[in-house]
Amino acid sequence: MLSDRRQSKDQSNGWSLEQMGSVRPLSLLLMTLLAVTQIPVVSAHGSTETSVLTQWHGLALVFAGISFVGGVVLFKRRSRISPTTAIYAVSAGITVTAFGAILFEGLSPDPVYGASAMPFPRSWYQPIALGTGFLIMGLSFLIGRLRWPNRPRYTFLGMLLGAWISYPYLIPGTASDTHPLGYAIVLGTPVLVGYIIWKDAGSVLRAVYRDRVARGFGIGVTILTAIFFTTVTGYLTFLPQEGTGIPHETTITVQSVSYQLVMWPTLEVYLPHIPLFTAASPGVIIVVAMLSVLIGLNAMLIARHWRIEEQAGMTETTAGSAAVIGSCTCGCCGPLVAKIAVLAAGPSIAAPVYWVFVDTASPLGALFIVASTVLFVGTLIYSVKTARRPDQDQSTSIRPAD
Repeated sequence: MLSDRRQSKDQSNGWSLEQMGSVRPLSLLLMTLLAVTQIPVVSAHGSTETSVLTQWHGLALVFAGISFVGGVVLFKRRSRISPTTAIYAVSAGITVTAFGAILFEGLSPDPVYGASAMPFPRSWYQPIALGTGFLIMGLSFLIGRLRWPNRPRYTFLGMLLGAWISYPYLIPGTASDTHPLGYAIVLGTPVLVGYIIWKDAGSVLRAVYRDRVARGFGIGVTILTAIFFTTVTGYLTFLPQEGTGIPHETTITVQSVSYQLVMWPTLEVYLPHIPLFTAASPGVIIVVAMLSVLIGLNAMLIARHWRIEEQAGMTETTAGSAAVIGSCTCGCCGPLVAKIAVLAAGPSIAAPVYWVFVDTASPLGALFIVASTVLFVGTLIYSVKTARRPDQDQSTSIRPAD
């Protein structure tokens, strides 16, 4: 009865919310991209003191977006607004937050640190990577045999992710840049993740996908997350740094770049009249797409929970934490973290944070990717398992949209 009354209330709020479906998040995204492309490069990195925008404008947007989302969630829990209205409002808040983070990253000066600022020597990388990787593989085998003996796919995923961390030091020298094992690890991870989701959450996700509002929210979050990841890692920028190395004409090149374990052919495009710089490689696409889709699926499931007035409980809290941790899943997010640390604590404190993440030889970047993958997949499976519990009332269980 409660879900029926809430559904009627959602419909009384206006037909436009229901009709727009997935259009609203995508429209907000397009408006954001259009606004970014209209910012003059000189205002972002010019040498004059009359800059239109600064890094503080980006931070202000981030805090405004987070505060807005928090307020919407509070209003929704107190039944001040309907769940459907809350979903669209949260979409707007997330868009503002992502836009602010992109502006902050693009408008902040890039910190430069010497090797003396490293928190520990690079000779520690090998024991850290090998120890952590083999520990994860061993625990995955042990826990898989004891906890999920009938689901060996969990064991295989844990061992594969452990190999992701230890791989750079399993193959000595530059041979690791082109070894077939590295390509197998990177290509096999999203395949195995997709298989696990299909086996353990496929039926529920198909039912949730029929809800137009939840589907639109999930798609919008996925696209925004992908743009955010590619922007903070430097593979997409609307505010290219000015300097002698920046060409003044349209440039399209293909280079071999090592990103995610092995070398990948990378297409680089620079359009100075927009301005726009983008680079794409199979390694970047695989990692960004996998993490963004996992976050989007979690968001879609929570939106469906809201739509049917189910108490999200542990599911909502875990997914919210996952969205925060997801912003640091790529090793190249180190410069963004360091820029925030510079403002908060000064350059001397930010230097170790910068080196821990930005150094391509550091195993911590891979560790964050592994941890985020496990967190997102685990949250999704747990949410589906909770929705399928037989002790739940039928009116609050996940079911297809009407």
